[in-house]
Amino acid sequence: MKRRKRCPYCGREYFEYQNPIPTVDVIIEIENQGIVLIKRKHYPHGWALPGGFVDYGETLERAAVREAQEETSLTVELLRQFHVYSDPRRDPRHHTITVVFIARAEGIPHAADDAEDVGIFTRESLPHSIAFDHADILNDYFRQCNGL
Repeated sequence: MKRRKRCPYCGREYFEYQNPIPTVDVIIEIENQGIVLIKRKHYPHGWALPGGFVDYGETLERAAVREAQEETSLTVELLRQFHVYSDPRRDPRHHTITVVFIARAEGIPHAADDAEDVGIFTRESLPHSIAFDHADILNDYFRQCNGL
C-alpha cells in the first residue's frame, strides 16, 4: 500500500510505502518442564511468547536468540523454524509478520526487558490471558509437535 505525500521542504510529491513489520517469536522448551511464556509489561498486556521486532541488518535467527535472551535471561539453542503468521490483525498496534522458532534452553528463566514476569507452562497449565495470536500459535505447536 502506498500513500501520496508532499515533502515539507521542497513541496515535491512522493509515495510513502507501508509495509508489514518483521518480528520473531520463540517457543522455548525446557526439558521435562514445559515452555516459557512472558507476561508483558506494555500494551498489549497478557502472556506471550518471547519475541519482538527484527532490527535492521539482523537475521531472523539472531533476532530470535536476542529477544529470547533479553526477555527471559535464557541462552537458547534454535532447533528449527516452526511457522510464519501474517494476519494483519495479529498485533493491534501494527501489521506484523512473525517467524516463529522452536528452541531449547536450560536453566531458570528470569523476567527482563519488556517482561513483567516469566513462567513455564504445559499445555494443561497455559494462562487464560494470552496476547496477540499466540494462543493460536501454541495450539498449532501442541497439535503438530506433541509439545511438552
